[in-house]
Amino acid sequence: MTSTRIDYRWIATFAILVTFAVPWFLWGDSRVFAGLPLWLWWHVGWMILTAIVFHLFTREAWDRGIVGEAR
Repeated sequence: MTSTRIDYRWIATFAILVTFAVPWFLWGDSRVFAGLPLWLWWHVGWMILTAIVFHLFTREAWDRGIVGEAR
């Protein structure tokens, strides 16, 4: 895969993470699971998913777009 395609893949991945960070579709929903509102569980799960994706990003593509040597 070319570096440009990889860059676009990471941009799309982070755009999706940002887009669904706020669960608009759960606003006004009063369902509860294990004593906590469903929207709070969404945030907990989303934070875990985001942490995993960021970990993958740091291992695979942290140096994307950096040119030159460190001084």
